[in-house]
Amino acid sequence: MKIRVLKHDLNESIQHVAKAISSRTTIPILTGIKLEVNFQGMTLTASDTDISIQAFIPAEDQEKQIVQVERTGSVVLPAKFFVEIIKKLPSNEIEMEVGEGFKTQIRSGSTDIQMVGLDPEEFPVLPNIEENQVISIPGDLLKNMIKQTVFSISTNESSPILTGVLWNLSDNQFKFVATDRHRLASRTAGLDDAEGVRFSNIVISGKTLNELSKIVPDQNTRVDIVVADNQVLFKIDRVLFYTRILDGTYPDTSKIIPTTYKTELVLDTKKLSESIDRAYLMSREEKTNIVRLQTLENGTIEISSSSSELGKVTEQLDLAEFTGDPLRISFNSKYMLDVLKVVESEQLHIGFTGAMSPIIIKPVDDSQSLYLILPYRTTN
Repeated sequence: MKIRVLKHDLNESIQHVAKAISSRTTIPILTGIKLEVNFQGMTLTASDTDISIQAFIPAEDQEKQIVQVERTGSVVLPAKFFVEIIKKLPSNEIEMEVGEGFKTQIRSGSTDIQMVGLDPEEFPVLPNIEENQVISIPGDLLKNMIKQTVFSISTNESSPILTGVLWNLSDNQFKFVATDRHRLASRTAGLDDAEGVRFSNIVISGKTLNELSKIVPDQNTRVDIVVADNQVLFKIDRVLFYTRILDGTYPDTSKIIPTTYKTELVLDTKKLSESIDRAYLMSREEKTNIVRLQTLENGTIEISSSSSELGKVTEQLDLAEFTGDPLRISFNSKYMLDVLKVVESEQLHIGFTGAMSPIIIKPVDDSQSLYLILPYRTTN
């Protein structure tokens, strides 16, 4: 293999595929990035067996020559060094040549690097996915749905299924749910062109979705999603992102979401967020994060937290609406702040069915999102 390639394009593709490299792998070949070159261009692949990412650099794009191929071929190069060195090369053009025993020479400007490559034949083959179940979604919507749910996944590996986000699709309604048994986030979106496509109990690791989100461009690029038996493939421009579906059955969370409330509040999202943030500072000192909310007779609520060493924070907030019974409830302020960070509505509807029942939070102008937090039992 012998090529010249533009540094910017090579570096961008390396940054994408490097997200699939695991530092924990014991398989030497998986610590590398596979490079394959033919006269159409250059393909880079990385995998940690759970996720695999492939990026393609075309030989030409809009009449600009990106890859000049003198000799086709392939090699696997150690990712740790390769990722860093390409970024730091002095010239915008890089020359690469693979010789006997996969010894690879990289030249750029006056820099000359010799690298020991590995046999590409040992690199795992990418999954072969049948494209029967395919949907297309705007990239910014996909990123939003991930952001608005992934914070509620469990970080406890003892129940692996809860470290993922549940996906269901039926009647063109695409729904994400995440829970760690103490809180829950759900987000639904209507898809125009998902006619006839249905799936359920597709659970994808939250960590994987965070990595995927970094690859999806901010501008309105469409992402094609292919769902197969145990794999999901995302097609983003010239990048293919494969991920394994988590094994197991996700718990049915629909039964814990109340449909009627004893107490309902509507209030300003920003003011609530700032108030709880101040109370959180005090509750954090106790290492409990517990904040109390109490309705008052004058149509306001009181937010408070205390620390045995520091003292107490108390403040009152005006409500836009208040219906139902008076209420005192305690909850984890960190969980509430996580919700408030991702809500884009100016006002929130919060529903309660009692001091020991789930708190339901819904953005006022967004019927597609719902958040649940379990309260704390406190002695006073």
